Amino acid sequence: MRILVVNVNTTVSVTEAIAASARAVAAPGTEIVGLTPRFGAESVEGNLESYLAAVGVADAVARYDQPFDAVIQAGYGEHGREGLQEMLDVPVVDITEAAATTAMYLGHRYSVVTTLDRTVPLISDRLLLAGLDRRCASVRASGLAVLELERDPDRAVTAIVSQARKAVEEDHAEVICLGCGGMAGLDEKVRAETGVPVVDGVQAAVTVAESLVRLGLTTSKVRTYAAPRRKQIHGFPLEEK
Repeated sequence: MRILVVNVNTTVSVTEAIAASARAVAAPGTEIVGLTPRFGAESVEGNLESYLAAVGVADAVARYDQPFDAVIQAGYGEHGREGLQEMLDVPVVDITEAAATTAMYLGHRYSVVTTLDRTVPLISDRLLLAGLDRRCASVRASGLAVLELERDPDRAVTAIVSQARKAVEEDHAEVICLGCGGMAGLDEKVRAETGVPVVDGVQAAVTVAESLVRLGLTTSKVRTYAAPRRKQIHGFPLEEK
């Protein structure tokens, strides 16, 4: 089984960290391939960058020339999952939804701890659109930019733990979701400090994708995610292969 794990930003070191986190939980026989978009923002922290990332991710997948069994979109609260589902015949898993659904198996209500405050509405909207908002106690911002997570991991853990504790104590969350692909690998440290289950969205998405492939299931193509109608797309990156 081969799973593509696609970073939403263009920072290769983030892609490598995400892929390493994915490999840590992948079953024997599952190959994880990390992809970095060839265009887009170095970090995705707003609507414009998120829409650009959606095209960049689709382009990266379209250009991959080997067989694959599933795709993981490794951006928290980002746009684009629906477009990938139209484009592909294999399962597509978004880490936002994989983290939330996994959290709901572990506790009554969950909270998300993310990066900058400006990303909170994006995450809230994606959870609402996916029908996963009713059991979300809160979405809290750590105040860190995406690339700060890599540059200063100790400060990142401190900031994330601080907000996770508030989510548990003030918002009555029973599970914490790490709300950024760049937080991959921090779950054990946050769990040790908070005493509650902590879900890494990248790792949750890997196990979901593997399960779908093993069950022989994929996205329904009869209506919402039917393949795009054939037409000319002028001056668009996906036009060039």
